[in-house]
Amino acid sequence: MTDSATPLSTLPGHLLCFGLGFSARATVRRLAAHGWRISATCRDPARARTLAARGIGAFRLDDSAHLPDAALEGVTHLLISAPPGQAGDPVLAALRDRLIARRAQFRWIGYLSTTGVYGDRQGGWVDETTPLGPTPGRSARRAAAEREWYDLYRDHGLPVHIFRLAGIYGPGRNAILTAKAGQARRIDKPGQVFCRIHVDDIAQTLAASIARSDPGAVYNVCDDEPAPNHEIVAFACELAGVPVPPLIPFEAAELSPMAKSFYHDCRRVRNERIRKELGVKLIYPTYREGLRALCDQPEEIPL
Repeated sequence: MTDSATPLSTLPGHLLCFGLGFSARATVRRLAAHGWRISATCRDPARARTLAARGIGAFRLDDSAHLPDAALEGVTHLLISAPPGQAGDPVLAALRDRLIARRAQFRWIGYLSTTGVYGDRQGGWVDETTPLGPTPGRSARRAAAEREWYDLYRDHGLPVHIFRLAGIYGPGRNAILTAKAGQARRIDKPGQVFCRIHVDDIAQTLAASIARSDPGAVYNVCDDEPAPNHEIVAFACELAGVPVPPLIPFEAAELSPMAKSFYHDCRRVRNERIRKELGVKLIYPTYREGLRALCDQPEEIPL
């Protein structure tokens, strides 16, 4: 790791994003503002044309796992936000050998994982040194993908960094919009808390890591205050000027299997490492600052 951060504008690179989801788009906006070249993979030809019209190189990475060599030409940084499927990580399936062969050209590789890899801790605290214990399913697949990406660092020297993201919110994806749409629900499961992070704080953390590259590092990316979801919903309703819905006992909530799965695990996640090692000062240290800011910008800016 370097002794101090290097300004992004003094080391413009070429970032290739595998998947251009919510977090990747926020990161792209930040880097592009500093003169970075951006490319991305996508599945939809129409989306590829839209990206190209906005100056973003677009390459199709479909189920055939084919990506042209041209997509990697001149690329210095990789951001992987595509989730693993039942068959494993799609990027590694398509490109593992080519990434190893080209390892000298990469200055930074970021893999976006989830704090779900820690599993259920019954409300206890975890940090990056805590052994993983993911629940079977999505979190277990993420943990397996983490190991594969870390192996590229350990065995082949690729500059891999792993980021374990808490629940993400921001413009276009937040409780204020849910409240205004009349869809807010306050589920009461005693003792349950969730950790979350504003998408702009994800972007600034990734930018800080690029400026202070430390291959092999793992970072939790979350805000300072784990909290019950019903508290966030109530606060969002107050900001939106709509009635706060009553509490619904978890057992009576009639949640879908997917929604119910989010209540299976309960943990509190520490974020000291991003502050101490990357110098990150959260823009939104709790959901209160984040939601207040979203009153003025509830929708996402198109990329």
